[in-house]
Amino acid sequence: MIATKDWLKASWYVSKGMLSPVTGRPSAESRNQAPVMVPIRALGPSYRERITQHLLQLEPADRYLRFGYAANDEQIRRYAEQLDFNRDEIFGIYNRRLELIAMAHLAFSEHPEHKHCAEFGVSVLKQARGRGFGARLFERAVMHARNEGVNMVFIHALSENTAMLKIARNAGATVRRDGSESEAYLQIPPASLDTRMAEIVEQQFAEVDYQIKKQAKQFWDFLASVQEVRSGVQHARHQSAE
Repeated sequence: MIATKDWLKASWYVSKGMLSPVTGRPSAESRNQAPVMVPIRALGPSYRERITQHLLQLEPADRYLRFGYAANDEQIRRYAEQLDFNRDEIFGIYNRRLELIAMAHLAFSEHPEHKHCAEFGVSVLKQARGRGFGARLFERAVMHARNEGVNMVFIHALSENTAMLKIARNAGATVRRDGSESEAYLQIPPASLDTRMAEIVEQQFAEVDYQIKKQAKQFWDFLASVQEVRSGVQHARHQSAE
């Protein structure tokens, strides 16, 4: 179970950066002091458009690795429209602009004989890589899968998708290669009180983080609009003085 002091420490690091302007480039201090917990939210049907926009931002090579084929915009939109939020679980990570920069899809099997199995897929935007988001999303998905009674998580990926296969291997999954494709599977233990409590804590932490980011964004958007109005007034004064 996640220690309370770790949760408080993570909350401090997250909230510490919320009242600084969004510059698009993290400071040296923020890079060196990464939060203990990465805020990962479970996404519902109301986020379908955000999910679509996230996937559309993937570059052609990344689309190929994520879907196993060179998915065009229409195919990506169709994929997003067909997401079953009642059956599956979608997880996301946001930046301070409330942009969805990383997303995972935990798809549960529809077949009654394989009801204890689930498949994992992940996508991370280019600018957000190198921070371990893919691995953290996998950990979050596995925790949820355990709590839902799943005992086997699969990852179907192209053999050249080394980043995805590395995540699977680091988690202890068995990887089997068949030509250009690879299949990884991870056998997971049953749920425990720790995993159930940890998921509740992580979801609450992610919700608090999202609301703080939302308020901070609204604040800076408001300041930007005020500055724009002031600039317009000053410009009008200069023109009238001339």
